[in-house]
Order: sequence, then C-alpha cells, then structure tokens
Amino acid sequence: LKASVSDQTASLHDRSGSATAMARVLLGWWENNGRRDPDQKPWMFTPAGRWPTAAEDLDPYGIWIAEVMLQQTQLAVALPYWRRWMQVFPSAEALAAASLDQVRLQWQGLGYYSRARRLHEAALMLMGQSWPRDLDSWMGLPGIGRTTAGGIVSSAFNAPFAILDGNVKRVLARLHAHRRPPARDQVLFWQWSEALLDPQRPRDVNQALMDLGATVCTPRQPDCVRCPWSKFCAAYAAGDPTRWPVSDARKPLPFQVIGVGVVLNDAGEVLIDQRLEEGLLGGFWEFPGGKQESGESLEACITRELQEELAIAVTVGEELISVDHAYSHKKLRFVVHLCTWVSGDPQPLASQQVRWVKPAELKDFPFPAANARIIEALLRRQAPTQT
Repeated sequence: LKASVSDQTASLHDRSGSATAMARVLLGWWENNGRRDPDQKPWMFTPAGRWPTAAEDLDPYGIWIAEVMLQQTQLAVALPYWRRWMQVFPSAEALAAASLDQVRLQWQGLGYYSRARRLHEAALMLMGQSWPRDLDSWMGLPGIGRTTAGGIVSSAFNAPFAILDGNVKRVLARLHAHRRPPARDQVLFWQWSEALLDPQRPRDVNQALMDLGATVCTPRQPDCVRCPWSKFCAAYAAGDPTRWPVSDARKPLPFQVIGVGVVLNDAGEVLIDQRLEEGLLGGFWEFPGGKQESGESLEACITRELQEELAIAVTVGEELISVDHAYSHKKLRFVVHLCTWVSGDPQPLASQQVRWVKPAELKDFPFPAANARIIEALLRRQAPTQT
C-alpha cells in the first residue's frame, strides 16, 4: 500500500511539473473567478469587508457555524440560514446561553438536525477558553471531523491544514482519473490535498479548491473549457470527466409509509410530542404516528400508534395531506389524518414530552422539514372562509 500511495502521489508531480506550480495556476484562476464576494461568503471577510491578507486572522465563530452548515448543504441553501443564525446567536457566548429548543428552531428546515445539537454542545465546551488553533482541539468538539477542523483553522488563521470535502474529492478524483471510490483511499486523497497547499496561502488554496469544484468541476456538467487544470487532468484527457469519481453501486432506498395523526381536542388544540434525543431527528417536535404494518389500513395504523406511543384513544377522520420525503437512507410517505381525541391523558411513552398547543403556536416549536407542509395544511384548513 505504501508503494502504491507513493507512486500515485508522484503522478501529481509528473503531470504538472510540481504541485507548487499547480497551486500557483489554481490561485491565479481563483483570484479572477473565485467566490470572493462578501455577499456569498461573509464569514471569510474582515469586519471592513476585505478578503484577509495572509497575516490577518478572522473570527472563527462565523466560520465554524458556516463549515458545519456546509457539511451536508450547498452554499446557496445554507447562506440565508447562516445570516439568520448570526443575528440570533452573534457569538459563541450567545449560542451557549440559548436553550436547545431555540437553537433547533433556527436550524429548522436545514436537515441533518443532530448538527444543531452538537453546535450547542460545543459552544458550552468552549466557554472560558480561547479559540483553538490546532486540529486536535477542534476535532475534540462534537460534530467536527478532520475536514471541518481544517476548514476552520485554515480559514480563520491561515494555518497550513488541508481539507477534503465533497468538492475537493471530486476535483482530485478527476485530476488523477482515480480508479476507486475516494472513500476507499482516504489516505491517498489527503496526501494529494496536502501536496497542493501553498505554505504561505493555505487559506486561499483551500477556498480555491472548493470553488473550483463548486463552480467548474461540477458533478454532472463540468465546464472543462474554463478549468485552469484541464491540461493536467487525466479525466479530461480520457474524454468524459463525469465518469469520475468512481462510486460503489447504490442500493435502492427502502420505502415506508408513515401514518400520522393530527389530534385535536374540544378546545381546538393540537397534540405534539418531542422526539427522544438520539437519532437523526432527536429533540425535534412532531405529530405522533408510526410505520404502517403489512396488511394494516392507515386508520388502524394511526389508532394503534397513538395508543402505543401516547396511551390515548382517537377517532381517525379525513386525510389532511400526504407528504413524500427522502432522507439519505430511506424514502418516506407521511399520510396524515385529522383525528379527534376521545380518551386518555397523553403520556410520553416513546418521546421526551407531549403538549397540547394552539395551531398558531406551532411556529414556536422546531419541527423537521417534512412537517412544514403538514402545519401549512392544518392552518389553511382552519383559516376562516374568505368571502
């Protein structure tokens, strides 16, 4: 393996003359074409609105929040969330002082919700400390791996640490026309990324690599004519860069139907419960329900689930809405019925807590994204008829 890694690392130098020369070409392209607009990446600019010089540090807080948001989310989607977050929690101290529900409410709709909980945990751990400037300290915080830590430290302090996010992996896989999925050769890909770092400008090289992948070396339609590395790129020479990165065959996502009950009482209040902390959606609120069993009607499913999870009896009424939602590991169809509470004091048998709330108060609770359309349908149905 060592010989193989060494040989393949050398190939970077064989095609370009040197990794240093490639970095110089990349930086030249980036200075004219990179995403160096404070409206696009505000966390990467000084308070005066300038891109920092190599000797200038940036505030790590906004960079940290951005890096975590961008772990599973594209820049265009994450940016408005980042702006709202920074207004509500402008510092690590403000984040640590907030309740977990307040934090989740700001994250609502961004997905991969455990990131919000881990940010809050990390903020509490950072209180009373100066900002870390090394990888190990950052990686000791919840939710931060090597790429995120490298992104924070290189961006904030211009420290010579590489990154290996999805954009960078794609660029490097195509540059070398690598024959295996990047996940199988992480050591090699880290060596390639590290070899490209300009010791004087690691911040800029990492940003340039990400920008190249995000704007030119895109997944489905790479713009090789605009690419500064086309003459070095083995995938371009092979004629079809979209063949890389190589990936393992994906298994079809399992599909499940979830019966959901929007339970209303005589006072017009709706019943919601807070999920347990573990799992993908831990700590978020939801309308109660569960998986439909084979041969079971939706009405029977909802009746059974509400009895098992909340110890209540309901009358299942008309369908309110059906919502399809895809996660990274499964596809779900939420079939939602209006229900009338009949008997039983709701108990959190499978959740942290349950509450009766007015429909207008639902906006004050953090819900997973799939619930937004359910809430919208409920409020629309309850709105007075316009004449």
